[in-house]
Amino acid sequence: MSLLLPETGLVFWMLISFSFVFFILAKWGWPVITGMAEKRAEYIANSLKAAKEAKKQMENLKSEMQLLISNSHEEQGKLLKEAASYRKTIIHDARQKAQIEANKILEEARIQMQIERENSLNEIRIQIAGLSVNIAERIIRNELRDDHKQMAIIEKMFDEASVLKN
Repeated sequence: MSLLLPETGLVFWMLISFSFVFFILAKWGWPVITGMAEKRAEYIANSLKAAKEAKKQMENLKSEMQLLISNSHEEQGKLLKEAASYRKTIIHDARQKAQIEANKILEEARIQMQIERENSLNEIRIQIAGLSVNIAERIIRNELRDDHKQMAIIEKMFDEASVLKN
């Protein structure tokens, strides 16, 4: 027996056992294996298809997100412009109201100062008139102590009165 050349009986039984194993595998093994391989291939294909769809959806969502971000930036800009405009309007209105109120207060102060000035002038006039009357009274008392002077003043007044009537 040679190690490199098998005997015919051995080849015959190897051929029969190979055929038997081949038949069993062909009948029950390979369909299961090929079915599993086909299912796996189908699963991979479906997964790739789902991944492509998910990628498209992600791209769509990304573009929508970019659009939303740009819209929100535009809206933010508009809101900031409106807020700045509203702020300017409020400041302008407040300044106008403050100016009107300041003018009103100044006018009231001017009127009050005018009234106080007139009151002060009237009071000074009254005091001057009172002082003048007191001074005149003292002068007249000094002048009229004498009867002769009293008669001269009375005659002078009659003369002035008669000149005024004419």
